[in-house]
Amino acid sequence: MFVNVIGLGYIGLPTALMMASHGVEVVGTDYNEKVVERLNSGHTTFSEEGLDELFQNAVRAGIRFSTSYEKTDMYIVSVPTPYDEETKQVDATYVVAAVRNVLQVCHKGAVVVIESTISPGTIDRYVRPEVEKAGFKVGADIHLVHAPERIIPGNMIYELLHNNRTIGADNREVGERVKQYYASFCQGEIVVTDIRTAEMTKVVENTFRAVNIAFANELARICRHDNMDVYEIIRICNMHPRVNILQPGPGVGGHCIPVDPWFLVGDYPELTNVIGASMRTNASQPAFILERIQDIMKQKGITDFGQVGLYGLTYKEDVDDVRESPTAQLLSLKVNGATPQFKTFDPFVERDIAQNQYHDFDRFLADVKMIVIMVKHHHIREDWSRISDKVIFDCQNICPLEGVFHI
Repeated sequence: MFVNVIGLGYIGLPTALMMASHGVEVVGTDYNEKVVERLNSGHTTFSEEGLDELFQNAVRAGIRFSTSYEKTDMYIVSVPTPYDEETKQVDATYVVAAVRNVLQVCHKGAVVVIESTISPGTIDRYVRPEVEKAGFKVGADIHLVHAPERIIPGNMIYELLHNNRTIGADNREVGERVKQYYASFCQGEIVVTDIRTAEMTKVVENTFRAVNIAFANELARICRHDNMDVYEIIRICNMHPRVNILQPGPGVGGHCIPVDPWFLVGDYPELTNVIGASMRTNASQPAFILERIQDIMKQKGITDFGQVGLYGLTYKEDVDDVRESPTAQLLSLKVNGATPQFKTFDPFVERDIAQNQYHDFDRFLADVKMIVIMVKHHHIREDWSRISDKVIFDCQNICPLEGVFHI
């Protein structure tokens, strides 16, 4: 069992480490020389509970890291799949580039597994033609498989081990062969199906979550309009045995929920009315939060955005992942043609990614009159007395203090 994992980001790296730690010979490849250099120097590239220990286990097992593609039995492509801002369709550029590079070095009979999330039909439209252009025959010379990832930052290691997986393949025998690689570590159920079904199920899973988040966010706006307590309403509604409404928030971040459902909107624009409306609702939530900030500032006599501090730059709690974060989205908005100069702080973000970003919490607190809790890091919950003298706008409904403003 020998695998070349292509793309050593938030999904590719943990997958490569997990396989290597469970008896699979693995070489991890990434075009970013700095990433490869850091991994070869014995350090991981992002923070995640249990990742460092897994990394050390993989290194002891013989994992290697390189900027070059190698001749192996199987390739796992785990590269970004953004969407085209105009058409909303999947941008398969990175997947196609990776596949082209694989085809330059692979031998006949190799299996190419796409782990990146893609829209239904992406492999048919973009990947199969590349195989044929290279002079190979799909199903004979090269086998194509889709095995979409299903993990979340903050709980990656556990979910890699325990989440169910889907393997989509043209040929059942090939699918079962790939299943054995994943079964080396995955304790969940692994379903083998066809490629397009596998493509669709992953997108549908994230779309389901996006639609339900949008319902909660829209409900919050309705309740704010007529001064009702959305959290109390949701609490009571959820006492019904068949109702489970999510909590509203400041927006949707990460590289899945704010991205993947657009694939369906782009491919099926006439058939995705609910999905399209949901995505627009979630995308506009940071603008709603900005309006709410302005209302609270006016009510409390705060006239300078520089006196307002945004707590949290990541897209979810207790991770350092800032991809598509609601805070970043909010910081890009304008008021009367100018970008508000909020102050920001996040205990998990060490590098500077925003203007007026603080790395010392006490200094941050000293320089603001109002705090907007954008992310529910456990850090801020450790001692609420530290912010009790501030105007608090709690977008996550976690602060127990009196007089707190909510969505």
